[in-house]
Amino acid sequence: MTSKLIIIALGGNALLKNGQKGTIAEQRKNVRTALQSLYPVIEQGHNLVITHGNGPQVGFVLLKNDAGEQIYGVPQVPLDVAVADTQSEIGYLIQSELFGLLQQKGLKRNVLSTNTMVKISADDKAFQNPTKRIGKTYYDIDEVEQLKLDKAWLFKKETKNGKTGWRRVVPSPHPVDIIGNETIKMLAENGTIVIAVGGGGVPVAVHDNGLQGKEAVIDKDLASALLAQQIEADRFIILTDVPYVYLNYGTDRQKALKQITSEQAEEMLQQGVFGEGNMLPKIKAALHFIQSGGKEVLITDLTGIANNKGTVIIA
Repeated sequence: MTSKLIIIALGGNALLKNGQKGTIAEQRKNVRTALQSLYPVIEQGHNLVITHGNGPQVGFVLLKNDAGEQIYGVPQVPLDVAVADTQSEIGYLIQSELFGLLQQKGLKRNVLSTNTMVKISADDKAFQNPTKRIGKTYYDIDEVEQLKLDKAWLFKKETKNGKTGWRRVVPSPHPVDIIGNETIKMLAENGTIVIAVGGGGVPVAVHDNGLQGKEAVIDKDLASALLAQQIEADRFIILTDVPYVYLNYGTDRQKALKQITSEQAEEMLQQGVFGEGNMLPKIKAALHFIQSGGKEVLITDLTGIANNKGTVIIA
């Protein structure tokens, strides 16, 4: 079998399950389970880059920021630093568990976790309309007004599960360039399993003095798609919590899509078939990769890799 260069984007459920507190022990166990599902790809000799989300973990850092500032007067870290922090934390968990799995299986492969910066445009339209909710749920109106004055934070009011409150929102700009993509490609093609672009990467924009971190978060699937394009990956796998992309999901007319073309996916996208909060970002990421010259995208869950299940999108 000819080895391929494959990028696998781990979904949030691979790191933290609903109802869990988010302890390191919980996350380590979840990572171990996820990697066992990914092992067939490694065993087949493919070159591999692993990316991952970090939403809950960034939320924890921001809550610690709030508590540390309010109780002890510890200065808060900016959002780009929080992303870098969690990228390193999760990368370490994946790297250490993968080392253990490889040792257990008697397979020798180098594993490297990178703290990846991702270039964005300071003029991205997302900065004019921040929509990504982060941090505490919820702030009351007095806190909102004070934080607007003190930190220039932006908030949006929302109602969820019968509760109404204010959430902090930040921009989610489009990734423009993965800093260090050439090095990631070189390492991966030489057999090193690389963990990169965690949480969409640390958002940075060109500044007079070089690169400057931004108060923003980047969609990890879009950043992963861009990395897949830049390193000329043969396959891009997006892992989620369902084995297929479905039409009429959750209804008695639910239908699994097993293989579709990028043109069909684009048409469905325009028709509003996919939900904003779940499958839509993944379809957009898949189309970005294929329309930029990529060959194939697989969207599935962890069991789909070993069991040959999932939705394949081809050019």
